[in-house]
Amino acid sequence: MKIARLNAIAFMLLVGGFAAMFGPAPAFAGKDDPVFINLTSDDAHNMVMALRFSKHMSEAGHPATLFVNGKGVLMLNKNMPAAYGERQKELKELMAKGVTVIACGHCVEHLGLKEADLLDGVKIATPAIMNETLFKDDTKTLSW
Repeated sequence: MKIARLNAIAFMLLVGGFAAMFGPAPAFAGKDDPVFINLTSDDAHNMVMALRFSKHMSEAGHPATLFVNGKGVLMLNKNMPAAYGERQKELKELMAKGVTVIACGHCVEHLGLKEADLLDGVKIATPAIMNETLFKDDTKTLSW
């Protein structure tokens, strides 16, 4: 019985060791790894979370990109200061500090907006822009 128990323990340690060596590695952010934040909503809480996270990551030295899509692009409409004025102020401050803000072009069009309606400094997504930000080596992503 003792031998069977020892064999079972040895087997579990062996399997655990292989899992540790060849299993998925946990994600750790390097001190200057880029961060890509995806905002899909015009929900007030989600907007605040995405903006604050962008701010904190940027201040910590991570190059930050905020990709705004879905109804979230309404926040980028400079013709809607009554609805989004406080968020737009935060966005302008973020962009002034180097945070890249990208709008989904299809979403902008779908919601009846034009590029001229967007806050100054907001980029319209293109494959090249998305490749430069989303797929940059060591980029970490988060979505609201």
